[in-house]
Amino acid sequence: MTSKTNHLWGGRFNEPTDEFVKIFGASVTFDKVLAFYDIQGSEAHATMLSEIGVLTKDELKQILDGLASIKDEISKGQFEWSIDLEDVHMNIEARLTEICGLPGKKLHTGRSRNDQVATDMRLYLRDQVQTINNEILRLLNALLDLAEGEKSTIMPGFTHLQAAQPVSFGHHLLAYFEMFKRDYERLEDSYKRINTMPLGAAALAGTSYPIKRERTAELLGFDRICANSIDAVSDRDFTIEFCANASLIMMHLSRFSEELILWSSAQFNFVTLPDSFCTGSSIMPQKKNPDVPELVRGKTGRVNGNLIALLTLMKGQPLAYNKDNQEDKEPLFDTVETLQACLRVFADMVPTIKANTETMRSSTLKGYTTATDLADYLVKKGMPFRDAHDVVGNAVAYAITQSTDLSELSLEELQSFDSTIEADIFDFISLEGSLNARNHLGGTAPEQVSLAIKAARNLLKGASS
Repeated sequence: MTSKTNHLWGGRFNEPTDEFVKIFGASVTFDKVLAFYDIQGSEAHATMLSEIGVLTKDELKQILDGLASIKDEISKGQFEWSIDLEDVHMNIEARLTEICGLPGKKLHTGRSRNDQVATDMRLYLRDQVQTINNEILRLLNALLDLAEGEKSTIMPGFTHLQAAQPVSFGHHLLAYFEMFKRDYERLEDSYKRINTMPLGAAALAGTSYPIKRERTAELLGFDRICANSIDAVSDRDFTIEFCANASLIMMHLSRFSEELILWSSAQFNFVTLPDSFCTGSSIMPQKKNPDVPELVRGKTGRVNGNLIALLTLMKGQPLAYNKDNQEDKEPLFDTVETLQACLRVFADMVPTIKANTETMRSSTLKGYTTATDLADYLVKKGMPFRDAHDVVGNAVAYAITQSTDLSELSLEELQSFDSTIEADIFDFISLEGSLNARNHLGGTAPEQVSLAIKAARNLLKGASS
């Protein structure tokens, strides 16, 4: 009978699995990513089984030695993966039994593939979160370094993609620092939900063996244990939460990418990206295409799609485990790989960005970006803001007819709109005056940018220590 079916579960079956169904149902082509985590979980489980008397010390040694051999075979690319054995767990267990015989068959005592895979995925994901947050820290430090050098560089701040007010380029970069800082914090917060152990839940109801889940959790470095066996094997919230956090990170990378694409165009020319992060055209020899930010912008849709796939996967499942959950791995693995690559390339690229300061400054002068400063000046003279708004609107309309900036109008021309305007007005409506006037917490004044960078560096020291 067993020769017709999978020998690890085929006892009640009378005919072999259809050949195409084998291929259709197998996950080993992608879940072998979990191999080392599966071995790690098995080592801890075997140790616990030995401590409660299910395995002898000799059997434990044989199992641990066999798992070490399998790990070595996988590392060297010598392990033979079989679709007939469906998944990473059964491939490793079958090989272990080949190596050490009966003890290998005892390893699965008190557990199921259901709690096994849930444990593997948590072990995998907690490592990936740490790797990803290390890349975010690299990006945060790169942003601070670039902002430090550009804290006095003046550029137009935009609303509706229209020049609005002068801002420091360093201040603008710190806006992205804040976004990625929140991303880091979200991943850190999610770690405690990832680092919760399902092992011991078995198929869904727990096990009749006197297992010590606390001991297994200690061996695997889990902070907590899943409190309900049914939830333990059916929960994929932690993967969905990770993918939601990943989508937020990618959204922030995509916004940054969009600005770099615009800024590096001939029409803006605010920044120059290095040749090493760009490509050319096969037909237009003059082209320098910002491929890295364009690719990151494009990959954002891919990560967003993975999140929707996981949400859709889970929304109709009854408790507890269902075969549907095999489909949770590829979106997760793809999200991890994509996010790590995008963060890495951005952390590498940001330090190489060169600001074209004169272009930024001249562009700021074109949009009447100090109009609000003129209105604020009139308010300080006692004029209601709405009246000041109207006066300045008339002044801007006049300046447009003269093809000149407000700061380039004569005092007499400005006084024709309101007689309270005095010679000190030019201290307020110059670009530097506008920037320096916003000298408060969170403002764009270079002094505040310096203070923000100092505070941010102290924060990152704590995060990396």
